[in-house]
Amino acid sequence: MFSFEVFKKISAALFLSATMIVLSAAAFAQTADNTPEDAPSAPEQQVEIDQIAPDTAIKQRIESILTATGWYSGLRAAVDEGVVFLDGTTQSDVHRTWARDLAQKTSGVVAVVNRITVVDGPVWSLAPALSELERLAENTITILPLLLLALFVLPLAWYSAGLVARLVRWLLKERIGSPFLRQVVARAIAFPVFLLGLYIVLQVAGLTQLALSLVGGAGVIGIVIGFAFRDIAENFLSSLILSVRRPFQRGDYISVAGLSGTVKSMTTRSTLLTSAEGNEIHIPNSTVFKNVIENFTSSPDRRGEFVVGIGYDAGIAEAQGIILNALQEHDAVLSDPEPMVLVDALGAATVNIRTYYWFDGHMISAIKLKSALLRAVKSALTVNGISMPDEAREVIFPEGVRILQDTPDAPAPQKQQQPVLPQPEPVASAAEGDLLTDEPVDNSPKSEEPESDLLGER
Repeated sequence: MFSFEVFKKISAALFLSATMIVLSAAAFAQTADNTPEDAPSAPEQQVEIDQIAPDTAIKQRIESILTATGWYSGLRAAVDEGVVFLDGTTQSDVHRTWARDLAQKTSGVVAVVNRITVVDGPVWSLAPALSELERLAENTITILPLLLLALFVLPLAWYSAGLVARLVRWLLKERIGSPFLRQVVARAIAFPVFLLGLYIVLQVAGLTQLALSLVGGAGVIGIVIGFAFRDIAENFLSSLILSVRRPFQRGDYISVAGLSGTVKSMTTRSTLLTSAEGNEIHIPNSTVFKNVIENFTSSPDRRGEFVVGIGYDAGIAEAQGIILNALQEHDAVLSDPEPMVLVDALGAATVNIRTYYWFDGHMISAIKLKSALLRAVKSALTVNGISMPDEAREVIFPEGVRILQDTPDAPAPQKQQQPVLPQPEPVASAAEGDLLTDEPVDNSPKSEEPESDLLGER
């Protein structure tokens, strides 16, 4: 009865026959799938032996060659009247055939009985593991002096790099005002010192090519990381350029991308502003670098302006003189450049006069000074009888206006009293105070990072 075992034996016999034919035709070439690359081919010529004791010499010669390959387990060779009997196990049919061919090509061999069996799985043995452990121990003993050298040179190089960095920061303290730039320059100069120590260790260890490969791989990885963290790198480079150009400093009042506030700090990621309302504004450095920066405190002289409307019945030149005199009498208004009082527009009910004045932006608050000047101008105009009417408005009466006629019994109209002119306003008021600028109070916790102090004081 045909069964799977019979089919398996027939298939094995056919496979063995086909393998023998292929090996004979290809000079016993080994395939890449089941033969190690370093496996030697069977000798083409006969293996010479000692002629004194042929059977014993044949046995010893064959056993020594097959044992040296390491392909066989439990190997035994027996020779009787030139007939060789091979016993043992191997993991490949090619190795089994190779042993038979070797025995056949040995001088003095009449016939070969190959009883070496092929096992399906690997033969369990501790020999390879023990061999690897021995090789590892030998390599460890060999590289032990290099490890000692690395343990001595690398910490020395690291310490030397730190000394160089501190020395560079001390030398550049007076030349570079930004602590961030001093730190970057110091690290750039100190880093080659550490690389020199690393190169010495790799050169002594004979790993120069490995170091170059690692550097090349690190460069590729750096490019990949650069694309992944493009925004972080962009902000860092922007902070570096802003530290070099220094368009603003700590305490300056600036406007960037529609946001205004007092500069508090600049890190490698963002610039921190405090708005006039006391809110913190974090702007990415790349945004600060790409946009227009308006610095209101870089120059001490700042210009303010406001508009006043007078009636059409008033003299414009007289009103201009009164406003100009009120500005010149105020101590906070600078005389150079001089203030200007110009007619701006003819409105529906008023003649609009625009006033320009200059003041010290580092000392004087712009909003307080504007309030004081508006109060002084209003007082001067009203005291001198200059009217400031409200804007014209259109009033609609849907039901019309009822007209009342005079009757004999109607009382006589009273005489209208003359309006009392207002008293002059004081120069200063309690609400405006001393007109000095008020910086927002910074109650945020101070950062402990060294990069938080990238700006210098003005």
